[in-house]
Amino acid sequence: MLITLEGLDGSGKTTVWEALRDAYPGATFTREPTDSWYGEAVDRSIAADDADPLAELFLLTADHANHLSETVEPALADGGLVVSDRYSDSRFAYQAATLAASDVPLDRPLEYIRGIHAGFSRPPDATIYLDLDARAAAERAGRTNKFEQDGYLATVRDNYERLIDAEPDRFVRVDASRSPEAVTARVEAVVAELVEE
Repeated sequence: MLITLEGLDGSGKTTVWEALRDAYPGATFTREPTDSWYGEAVDRSIAADDADPLAELFLLTADHANHLSETVEPALADGGLVVSDRYSDSRFAYQAATLAASDVPLDRPLEYIRGIHAGFSRPPDATIYLDLDARAAAERAGRTNKFEQDGYLATVRDNYERLIDAEPDRFVRVDASRSPEAVTARVEAVVAELVEE
């Protein structure tokens, strides 16, 4: 089973991911961007305010493809549980917002990005969405890079809502405005239910 953790920067995904590692020591815990050289290229692009948005999308897509072949698919083939801190939905939500704000001539960036992934990506079995409003997310994240600004995150949140509307059975919404302990407890309960099914 592939379970992904999604949400805006500052929503608590990494905190929850770390707590789940303690609860499921036999599972594969991974994240995007990865620690590979593809992921390093992504990190450099994220840090650059003038990065080309289309080039950045394809760096992220390359990192995702490598993540699938090197980590996700082998673990799933062994019958294991995989929990990923960010996955393809992050790319759909964030890069669609980036492309929409750019001068790249795409009418429907979210659909364009999903189309690129349709031919090769492995969809999650379940996605836990840590729901937090854009202003609170930006405050928690510290507004340290181009992806952590209020207006941008509001567009990203709208994109997540579109993804949830398209696949409501895959997503489980968790209120991320609550305390870290409450959010973690709720996510642990959701994962326990998913694993038992």
